[in-house]
Amino acid sequence: MSRMLTDLRPLKESPDFRRLWIGQTVSQLGQQMTAITIAYQVYIVTESSFAVGLVGLYSVVPLVLGGLYGGALVDAFDRRKVAIATAAGLWLCSGLLVWQAWRGWESVGLLYVVVAVQSALFAVNNPARQAILPRIVPRELLPATNALTMASFNLGFTLGPLLGGVIIAWHGVDAAYAVDALTFFAALYALFRLPPIPPANATGKAPGLRSVGEGLKFLAKAPNLRMTFILDLFAMVLAQPRALFPALALTVYAGNASTLGVLQAAPAIGSLIAFVLSGWISHVHRQGIAIAVAIVAYGASVMAAGFSAIGLPGMLTLVVVFLALSGASDMVSAAYRSTMLQSAAPDQLRGRVQGVFTVVVAGGPRFGDFVAGSVSSLTSEGTAMVIGGTACMAGVVLTTMRARRFREYDARAPQW
Repeated sequence: MSRMLTDLRPLKESPDFRRLWIGQTVSQLGQQMTAITIAYQVYIVTESSFAVGLVGLYSVVPLVLGGLYGGALVDAFDRRKVAIATAAGLWLCSGLLVWQAWRGWESVGLLYVVVAVQSALFAVNNPARQAILPRIVPRELLPATNALTMASFNLGFTLGPLLGGVIIAWHGVDAAYAVDALTFFAALYALFRLPPIPPANATGKAPGLRSVGEGLKFLAKAPNLRMTFILDLFAMVLAQPRALFPALALTVYAGNASTLGVLQAAPAIGSLIAFVLSGWISHVHRQGIAIAVAIVAYGASVMAAGFSAIGLPGMLTLVVVFLALSGASDMVSAAYRSTMLQSAAPDQLRGRVQGVFTVVVAGGPRFGDFVAGSVSSLTSEGTAMVIGGTACMAGVVLTTMRARRFREYDARAPQW
């Protein structure tokens, strides 16, 4: 049983990671509160769902550009300093949101600008944090470390919106933004306590586009790392069901906003349950095969959720179970994909590789929303999930069968 329960050794053996994890968990709650509060404020000001949808659109381009160039910054400067600078920028954005709410400004344009800046800063901050982990945690503990990181994110994703709704109802959007600004101090404190973490061959000079190109060229000749991106895109682009949740909640299951909340929370809850039982993750060495199996399980869960929506539309519990299984599978996949990137990529390129990872992980689901919505408009929500889950499984199986080196990847001797 001890091998099945959560492996907490990274928290026990690395004080630096323990502080980072606690700080990130606390600040993640505030960030997710802000995400739902911005959407709420935009709708209150405009009374337009289209205007709310533009919030996501305004974050895409800064995310892509910030992720690609930000990775080069992470490889050129002390990673601790990059993480502190971008975290401070994110805190200032939170402070600006508090200020505009207190002043009673009703400028949607300002909110869009803040979202874009936040997205760009996150796209640099996240690669910096991820590139720091292999320097403060032993390599054999990286799978458990990444499982803990995923749990932190999903805890915030589950509880943040709920707390945000409660605080908005209690004292308005300004209070919700203020809580986010306060929780950011936990993340900043943890970063300030880190030792200097300069990358190998750091230049200390602002990188040019050539540096970005070097990272992309490296990935072009790194088949194992490149495969982690390809397989994740099969899941996030072909079988991402979240855009279908509103229609499922209101039509298929004849529910309301609470039903929508249950559907949205189901994958994150499944991920947290998988985390509790994630002690075995550190003992699996064939991580390429593990990633493929986890993503096939993800596709199968989404497909099963689609079939349940088609054949048993009165059983909300069943689709929630399948969506929770998809979240559990995604947690396992993400833990191993992050571990491969952190352990196999050379330290001098780790920031740029993590930058591309951030673009894929954050940008892929946005394209997936478009694909799912398009397919459902031609068929139905349940059919779209069945098609997406099937396509995901087929893509992973066919691609993995042709990638012998990826199938043979062994974490004890990482090869990019």
